[in-house]
Amino acid sequence: MMQQLRNSTKWIMILVALAFVGLMVFEWGMDISGRSAGSVGEIGRVNGTPVPFDRYQLTYRNIYEQTASLQEDPITNAQNSQLEDEAWEEVVRAILIEQELERRGIRVTDEELRSAALFSPPPNLMENPTFQTDGQFDLTRYQEWVAGAAPDILLQLEALYRDIIPRGKLARQVGSGIHMSDSELWDLYKQENETASVSYVAFEPLSRVADDQFEITPREISDYYRENRESFFIPASATVVSVSMSKAPTPADTAAVLARAGELMQSILDGEDFADVAMRESTGPTAAGGGDLGGVAKGAMVPSLDSVVFSLRPGRVSEPVSTSFGVHLLEVTERWSQDSAQVRHIVLDIVRTEDSEFALFAMADSLEEVAESMSLAEAATLLGIEADTLELTETRPFVPGAGDVAEGGEWIFEPETSLGEVSPVFENRLAFYSLELVSYDPARYQTEDEAQSAIRGYIGVDKRIEVAAEEARELVDEVRSGRSLSEVALEFAVELRDTDPFTRNDFVPGLGRFNAAVGASFGLEVGEVSDVVEANQNVFVIERTALQPADSVAWMAQMDLQRQQQLLILRQARLNLWIEALRQSANVVDRREQVLVPADEQEVAGPLR
Repeated sequence: MMQQLRNSTKWIMILVALAFVGLMVFEWGMDISGRSAGSVGEIGRVNGTPVPFDRYQLTYRNIYEQTASLQEDPITNAQNSQLEDEAWEEVVRAILIEQELERRGIRVTDEELRSAALFSPPPNLMENPTFQTDGQFDLTRYQEWVAGAAPDILLQLEALYRDIIPRGKLARQVGSGIHMSDSELWDLYKQENETASVSYVAFEPLSRVADDQFEITPREISDYYRENRESFFIPASATVVSVSMSKAPTPADTAAVLARAGELMQSILDGEDFADVAMRESTGPTAAGGGDLGGVAKGAMVPSLDSVVFSLRPGRVSEPVSTSFGVHLLEVTERWSQDSAQVRHIVLDIVRTEDSEFALFAMADSLEEVAESMSLAEAATLLGIEADTLELTETRPFVPGAGDVAEGGEWIFEPETSLGEVSPVFENRLAFYSLELVSYDPARYQTEDEAQSAIRGYIGVDKRIEVAAEEARELVDEVRSGRSLSEVALEFAVELRDTDPFTRNDFVPGLGRFNAAVGASFGLEVGEVSDVVEANQNVFVIERTALQPADSVAWMAQMDLQRQQQLLILRQARLNLWIEALRQSANVVDRREQVLVPADEQEVAGPLR
């Protein structure tokens, strides 16, 4: 049994170590391929070491693609600026780490490379079904693959480990001396495994305490305003005329895609192979496989496709079908029952045609040209475009139809922009747009009179809690005199509620999470009633009804693994601080503004490039 536990622990530790490698990849800016980009130009320097443009660009592209894959909405200009800064900082950190490795003389031996290649596979390979048995990673299968791998694969593995292993050594050096005692580990284990059950009453001050039960004085309002003035800051705002030209496909563009789908359908009906057409024309991920979707169960596809698939005779090609994903052609190659079929499809994205895009660009150019000699509203009328008048705030400039207009917002709120001035035509992922400044309200603080209503609300909450807490103290005094909590709760007209068992880390309905009420529950003995507890703008009195201690035997069985995991967390925290200290003391020259010059500014900024 213990031998099995040790064997399991070894593999768990390998996984934990690989998770630590993930820290080095994403926190230290490593490319998981182990390869560094070559240089086609210098975009800055770190302690005298050049920052190649293409290294920065590769890092930026990776971050951009990761971010885009995690959100549905397009990346905004403001968000894109943040990603550019994030990519820059990641490259800077990576170079600082490389310099530190060189300074400390940290290297990797051939034996370390061989051992890592055989016993510490990259995470993406561990998840590959090729190296799994019954859904679990199989080290023997992986080692057999390494033994017969092609030279180029082995070179990639070697490059990866030549980057990872020295960084692991550096991490151990930086994190040396960190220790966790058994008592600290036991406390952490108890937080996750010891449970309490309680009965409690909540006085609900926001609904229970009436306005006439407390008084708010003018002095209290003035004091609150003075102490919390930053809370009453109003960002700059502006009234603007806006014109936006959406980049979304037009009905004519959709009609063009439908027509093209019809042509492809006819081509297949005339004898061309469906798979060949899919590989040539389809824009979906199944194109490389000839459009094969595999086995499809009824109800697994969107309704419009599902109805076609399960009404189509095998071997027939459907008429074009429109969905939010594009225009589809479907073919059922085999039907096993009324509820499952083998299907392949061709999907065409609904995008603007070349003529449609040209017309949009021409309209944007025309708007910019015409608006130089007249107001934006007049220019829009002349070109047959709709103009709107709306208010923008400096903190979140938003235009219907164009979305986040950070670049336009920066222009509007520049001190040099004058009333009646029309902006250039800006572009984001959703639209081309232009703005005209009509009026401007600078940033300011609300006066005390303006803020008075809100201040009364804030102070009122505190007053209500004070009144409820005083009433709760009376209830506690009654309980302490020897009466039961359930009996006294009836007299005070508060409901006695019971909880299910919960740990210190759980969210507890009615009590909340990580607050004074949960903490007080674990500070009580079974049968003990708490003092008044304030949490979540509420007032509680709590009685502990049950205790389930953490299992010390189970804790001992996993203590070694727990210690390693916690040490990794602490080392990561120290690494972050250490890297930040390196960054703060580094001599970093950022030349992005000079190198990344927009095309329309290159003539002016030429000598700086």
